[in-house]
Amino acid sequence: LGLILMFVTALIDYRRIRRWTPVLYGLSVLLLLAVLAVGQSVNGAKAWIALPGGFQIEPSEFAKLGLILIAAWLLSRRKLPAGRPTIKDVLLTFLAAAPLIALVEKEPALGVTLVLVFTLAGMIVVSGIRIYWVLGGLAGVSGALYAVARLHLLKGYQLTRLTSFLHPEQDLAGSGYNGLQAKIAIGSGGLHGQGLFHGTFTGGNFVPSVQTDFIFTVAGEELGFVGCAAIVALLAFIVFHAIRAAQIADDMFGMLVASGIAVWFAFQSFVNIGMTIGIMPITGLPLPFVSYGGSAIFADMIAIGLLQSVRRHHALFT
Repeated sequence: LGLILMFVTALIDYRRIRRWTPVLYGLSVLLLLAVLAVGQSVNGAKAWIALPGGFQIEPSEFAKLGLILIAAWLLSRRKLPAGRPTIKDVLLTFLAAAPLIALVEKEPALGVTLVLVFTLAGMIVVSGIRIYWVLGGLAGVSGALYAVARLHLLKGYQLTRLTSFLHPEQDLAGSGYNGLQAKIAIGSGGLHGQGLFHGTFTGGNFVPSVQTDFIFTVAGEELGFVGCAAIVALLAFIVFHAIRAAQIADDMFGMLVASGIAVWFAFQSFVNIGMTIGIMPITGLPLPFVSYGGSAIFADMIAIGLLQSVRRHHALFT
């Protein structure tokens, strides 16, 4: 199904998708509203809508596509002589992204919220906005993070994850357990691993959610450093070609779409892998193209289709 979605998206000229962007953005917002109204709660997050036949849909995964498209549409909607968006365009982009980010945070899905924020920030930076506005935005984000910490706005489980990341040794039997077991599992794989389907820690349920959030621990234990390096290299290959698609895009919309996808895949991969080796806090983010999950792989494959559309409809001669 993911391959079908990818090929169908790739066949559509991305300029036509640009005309559909407001509709697609509206559908993303409606799905996020629907999941808060009738969604199922799993592990404290109300993020899934049950469908007939036992299937589930996770709207927050498709919100990433909605944010990339609406941000690219707003930042490229005017052909300015300077070739860069104005501060008004950036503010409109923030206003359009705010409902998506707020609704995802409401579920709550902190990991996806971070992906949306970093993807939006990356797209604004590559759009060509003046550097002093970028620095001002960084100062604003820093102030917001400080306010969140001072006003104790983080939920209990989010604060626990952050504390266990900063001080993992304080509660190894509680909040620090998952991170500790993940590092042990990866370290036990050595150079070549223990062999596929022969993992002791991952196979014995010592590491949670090995099919989704902690799937990289399976690679570390069963395939070793060589297998982990291969996965990282393949993900880097995808990000590189996303950047390449942005470089050869015929217009700013195509460039921003490809850039947004590159930031999305790079940041999400870094966070997912980083949390298993102790350099990032634990969040509920899947590893692109590797973790189990229907909505996640569908969104990933649609994103690849968008990249292919930008490349396929690139004019060789101008």
